[in-house]
This record gives sequence, structure tokens and C-alpha cells, in this order.
Amino acid sequence: MAKVFAIANQKGGVGKTTTCINLAASLVATKRRVLLIDLDPQGNATMGSGIDKHGLTHSIYDVLIGECNLVDAMQYSEHGGYQLLPANRDLTAAEVALLEMKMKESRLRYALAPIRENYDYILIDCPPALSMLTVNALVAADGVIIPMQCEYYALEGLSDLVNSIQRIAQMLNPQLKIEGLLRTMYDPRISLTNDVTEQLKTHFGDKLYDAVIPRNVRLAEAPSHGMPALVYDRQSRGAIAYLALAGEVVRRQRNAAKTAIA
Repeated sequence: MAKVFAIANQKGGVGKTTTCINLAASLVATKRRVLLIDLDPQGNATMGSGIDKHGLTHSIYDVLIGECNLVDAMQYSEHGGYQLLPANRDLTAAEVALLEMKMKESRLRYALAPIRENYDYILIDCPPALSMLTVNALVAADGVIIPMQCEYYALEGLSDLVNSIQRIAQMLNPQLKIEGLLRTMYDPRISLTNDVTEQLKTHFGDKLYDAVIPRNVRLAEAPSHGMPALVYDRQSRGAIAYLALAGEVVRRQRNAAKTAIA
């Protein structure tokens, strides 16, 4: 059964969508079956996967409000090699619509239930706020991957996010945990980067991924071509970094499974 990871951070511009697209493509490169869910009304993960968000017949919005099933809304990302549940501006209306629905926090979890066996990984690109959409992602997820920059304000926001994850775990999803913290736009030449890294190691230990994502022009350019960096420029530092992250994600899951059996 698929491991479901929400890629979340209440702060915008930290690389959530970039991480979703490139981690999905990198997991596909390791022969894993992947579904990427765009849960952000901006639809950037949709466009970055080579799907026109303006030409959708069905989207994640229709799935959440019960107007179509999840399989009918799926698209295939040819460049990424993964299935995509796309989004566009229609999704902004879901915030209001969900408030009036039964089991409003669990709509995504129940929609995913019939197809989880078909995938190895399901990645959810969350909007940059603790909205009802993000709550749905956290209730559906097994773990949260937190992309963050190594800067002072990122640490401040991280503590709020951790508190939010703990509240969701207590009230709605007891299995939810922090899967890992991913350092993005990483520049080891900046002293603050190293200071923040040390604080993260102190507070989160092995939850901090060894893989780091550097500032990289190819990573920034790839979405405008509707493809992951792995396809746009396989030799780029960004593509190589996400392949390393995919390897680490797979190894962690394998080790966790061995520990559970033991």
C-alpha cells in the first residue's frame, strides 16, 4: 500500500511544489509507482507537470466535493512518468464548500482509499497556509515532508507548523508524523545556513534529510517547460540532489519496514 506524504510548510516560496514534482519524477526513476496530488489552487504542480490547468475537465475540486471519482480526474505526466490529480483556481471554492460537508476534514483520505494499493508513493502538494485543504492533506497522510530554507524566519514558522501537525495527529490522524525536514535553496557558504542546520540536527535528529537541495538555475527553469529537472537537465545539481532525496526516502521506508517486522 502507498505511503502518503504531504509536502507542507505554512511559509510560501520554500520549494514545496519544486520538491513535489522532482521527488515524484525521481521516485519514478527508481521504478516506483507515483501519484502526485496538486492541492494548491495556484495549480503550479499541474503546470509544472506539463498539464494545462486551464483545460481541465475534472480536477481535485470535483473529487473533494463528490462530483467525480478520483480516477476520472487523473492525468498522466508524460515527462514525469507519474499520475497527477490536477488543480486550478476552482479549488478556491472548495474551502467554502467543504465547511458545509460531513467529514469535511477526511474527504481526501476517503477518496484515496480505493486506489492506495495501486501506488508506492502518493505525494500531496499543499497550499502555503493551514487551510481546510491542508487539513485534508494531513488527515490523508502517513507523514509530512517539510521543505524549508535555512534562515531565521523559517525556524520561527517551523515551530508553528510542528504544533499544527501535532494537533492534527491528536484530533484527526493518530498515525501522522513528521517524515523528514528538507533543506532547500541551500548554500553552505552562508554562516546562517550552517547555524540553522545545527539547530535542526539538535531538535530533529535523524528526521533531517542528509540530502540538501541547492539553489540551481535548472530547477527554476524546468517548470516553465512543464517538466521535472531530471528530464530538463539530468546532469544539473538540482536533478542530482532530488535523486539523492528519493534514494533516502526509499531507504528510510525500507528500514522502517524491517524494524516493524523485527
